[in-house]
Amino acid sequence: MKLRACLFLWLICSYAIAQRLPDKIYQPSIHGVKLFQQNNQSSVPILQLNAGDQLELHFDDFNNYPKNFFYTYQLCNADWTPANVNVFDYIKGFNQVRLSQYRVASIAAQKYVHYQAQLPDRNAMPILSGNYLLKVYLDGDTAKLAFTKRVLVVDKRVTIGAQVQQPYDNQLLRSHQKIQFSVDTKELNLMSPQQVKVLVMQNNRWSDAVINKEPVFVRGHLLEYNGEQDFVFPAGKEYRWADLQSFRFESDRIVKVDRTTEPVIVTVKTDQPRNSFSYINFQDRNGYTEINCTESVNPWWQSDYAWVDFSYQPSDLLAMSGKQLHLIGELTGNQTSDSSLMQFDATAGKFVKRLLLKQGYYSYTMALKDLRNPLAPLDVSQTDGNYWETENEYCILFYYRSLSGRHDELVGISQLNSRMGMR
Repeated sequence: MKLRACLFLWLICSYAIAQRLPDKIYQPSIHGVKLFQQNNQSSVPILQLNAGDQLELHFDDFNNYPKNFFYTYQLCNADWTPANVNVFDYIKGFNQVRLSQYRVASIAAQKYVHYQAQLPDRNAMPILSGNYLLKVYLDGDTAKLAFTKRVLVVDKRVTIGAQVQQPYDNQLLRSHQKIQFSVDTKELNLMSPQQVKVLVMQNNRWSDAVINKEPVFVRGHLLEYNGEQDFVFPAGKEYRWADLQSFRFESDRIVKVDRTTEPVIVTVKTDQPRNSFSYINFQDRNGYTEINCTESVNPWWQSDYAWVDFSYQPSDLLAMSGKQLHLIGELTGNQTSDSSLMQFDATAGKFVKRLLLKQGYYSYTMALKDLRNPLAPLDVSQTDGNYWETENEYCILFYYRSLSGRHDELVGISQLNSRMGMR
């Protein structure tokens, strides 16, 4: 009876978590969602409060006619639960805005309407720092959600100094990367460690983020985060890639393009384990997707779509007991889901996945999820291996809540590269 009760509770908790996934597409007709800093597709959607920053939002709706899409913002806490703050206390202007900029894709075989917007609009401006959930929905009805995306609004009131180091642990020295940083909080009225929260993520993967480690030292208003086991990440290897910028010419990792169907079918070269190979340095995109088409003037509404077949062949040609293989990158939302889960084809002795993708350049990795320990981070040690030399991007988020505050304010962000340092 106890086992049944625990299982029931676990299912309820899992359902609740799934219901509030911050990055999620709800309408099957929605594809190609991108949200990024202006003119930089490989960026985290961050706005600095009162700095005039702009984000670009792009998405496609597979229809022949335009619809009435609206958007709004939901202020959230550090854990992405809704904040107990009235919408008119964190938004200046209207609490919803209609998306009025769209183009019908008239030359693509796949018919769609492309929508885009510059955010924030002067009619709806976030005025508090924190985590925001951008909600896009139909007909002014928030119950008709199309998709949601995360937005970070920062009011820089702390200074973060950070660097990427090799871990102190000899067992992790050649395979992991450690983030060591300090935070100057002199501008805050900090009375208790419970007022702050810290999150560090690698390559914009929220699912693998390290959250809320305590500072090792507090020197006046300076918090130092340099514990031996804190903020240590498997380094992985440079991301794999698929160049889909042209369906006429086959790029180096494309095996075949079947143009007799609509949409066309693109077969990517079968991926193999790389964990036994020596580290080789090459420039990658760290899991980001760049929408582009070499045969069009504007890739946003002139690019086409294709069914893209990915595959991975393990060395022993066998499925992996107790584990799932996932295709991870911006192309699958950087999280495990049905769209990222690869299926094992016993006849071919490999894992396969078909995705409907817009023309562009895609970077991705293959990662294992342990079904016996679902809270464990995704593991690339068997597929790619982990190498200290790998180039990775890290983002440090520092949250603060005043003693009378009703939500977690985002008061500091630091972005750094494992090779180039802070930027």
